Amino acid sequence: MHRPFALLRAAALGLAALCMTGPALAQDAQLPRLGAPPAGGILVLNQDRVLQQTQFGQRIQTELEAASSSLAAENRRIEAQLTEEELELTELRPTMEPSAFRTLADEFDERVRGIRAAQDAKARNLQSQFDAAQQRFFEEIVPVLLDLVQARGAAVLLDSRSVLLSAGSVDVTDAAIAAIDEALGNGGDEPLISLPGQDEAPPDPD
Repeated sequence: MHRPFALLRAAALGLAALCMTGPALAQDAQLPRLGAPPAGGILVLNQDRVLQQTQFGQRIQTELEAASSSLAAENRRIEAQLTEEELELTELRPTMEPSAFRTLADEFDERVRGIRAAQDAKARNLQSQFDAAQQRFFEEIVPVLLDLVQARGAAVLLDSRSVLLSAGSVDVTDAAIAAIDEALGNGGDEPLISLPGQDEAPPDPD
């Protein structure tokens, strides 16, 4: 029989990676182009700080962490139940015919694989929700940033990661964070990220 812990380990590791790499994933998200600007001044924006320090961006990370914690707790509960069931099955082995025991063991292994697949799917779903929430975030802040650029009389807004050196006066990150918070708040009432089937009972190994 496969050890339940070993079968669920991949889901747990994937979940941990999801939580640990959340902020780093923001580096791959790009603001949509603001259009071809006329000649003019240049402003600089730190996209990472905008995502991490706005109410909207912080909500995305908070919901991801909450859903991930719920999934981790669910995995631990399932693992404990499967381990207990495996021990009970092992104790029955001396009292059973080999063929009968093999049938029970195979059924147990099949259920473990099914549960692992379901939990892995939930982790992938959280990743998809996180990606979609980030995409929505960057799409919704574009009008706010465009207003900021126009108000400053500038023509170009650059990601600070692509700028080697700039004067502090051209960095509008703080102003952008304040403007985004005022315009969008935390992004609305509907959940951005939630554990799939959170309102339902988790898979029952029994």
